[in-house]
Amino acid sequence: MRVGIPTEVKPDENRVALTPSGVTAFRTAGHDVVVQTGAGLGSAVPDGAYERAGATVVSNAAAVWEHADLVLKVKEPMDAEFEFMRPGQVLFTYLHLAASLPLTAQLLERRVVAIAYETVQLADGTLPLLVPMSEVAGRLSIQAGAASLEMIAGGKGILLPGVSGVRRGRVTIIGAGIVGLNACVVGVGFGADVTIVDINPLRLAYVRDVVQGHVTTLMSNAANIQEAVRGADLVICAVLIPGAKTPRLVTRRHLRQMEDGSALVDVAVDQGGCAETSRPTTHHDPRYVEEGVVHYCVSNMPGAVPYTSTYALTNATMAYALEIANRGWREAARDPALAGGVNVVDGHVTHPAVAEAHGLDYTPLDRA
Repeated sequence: MRVGIPTEVKPDENRVALTPSGVTAFRTAGHDVVVQTGAGLGSAVPDGAYERAGATVVSNAAAVWEHADLVLKVKEPMDAEFEFMRPGQVLFTYLHLAASLPLTAQLLERRVVAIAYETVQLADGTLPLLVPMSEVAGRLSIQAGAASLEMIAGGKGILLPGVSGVRRGRVTIIGAGIVGLNACVVGVGFGADVTIVDINPLRLAYVRDVVQGHVTTLMSNAANIQEAVRGADLVICAVLIPGAKTPRLVTRRHLRQMEDGSALVDVAVDQGGCAETSRPTTHHDPRYVEEGVVHYCVSNMPGAVPYTSTYALTNATMAYALEIANRGWREAARDPALAGGVNVVDGHVTHPAVAEAHGLDYTPLDRA
């Protein structure tokens, strides 16, 4: 199979979908790999490293897409890339289609096979291709939130760990999944006063054990969310429903009850956002103030640390990508985990949550 790695074109996205060791794995299995020049530079991977591994480096995106049967990316395709797609071409990347009807419509119109990293799901509910980036985003969320509380960013000027004689900053984390757990670990380690909210008491117990009791755990309900948000200096939104739009759990009314200069980091903004006031931002312009609260809503947070993120991501995606190349996507999708990642096939929506989010017809994968 011919595999293509274009340079990411989403603003401030410096990750790359394949490392040189991945090229070696594809070449060993008999596949051709084409990489766009500069694709790995943001992750400190020069073109020469890809060439030494056996890839062909080409100068433009059109050549990559024209060559490839399987296109590996990190983030969803942008407007400039749609014209390169052709029917039957396999796209394997983060898509978050439930949050974007225009993107879904384009993929349907182009009749590609779109497989989303974020909806590949194991039998126990684990999302193996989302976990590494969730770990990165969760840890970054405290870092981003602490900076957002600084006066220069529009914040109230509070130091999260506090100092002798001055209270610590209060952090509320909504959602105790991978993002929430990692935010909690870093927040507690940072010295903040952390509260975490979730619907699963067993998960809350697990998080409490991980941080040795240095956290307040609350069951998720309207009253607890309102109270926890109202008293927080920093709110981390870390809710995920696989493949579906994020529920809006933090309302304008909640934010109006917070002190001016408080901060909110919405890690779920790429799935629509957990706060009513959330809208996607970029690393170059990451913050805005609404209802007196500093919002940090960068939709590709791990792109800020591309070296770490690229290697963490490709460690997880490589086995699935190689399976698609070796067996073809149809045979590879006999694996139920990978089948869950197939969102669009030949003009049909094959993921129920995506269809529901946009009011589109759902076609089971075996009929698509």
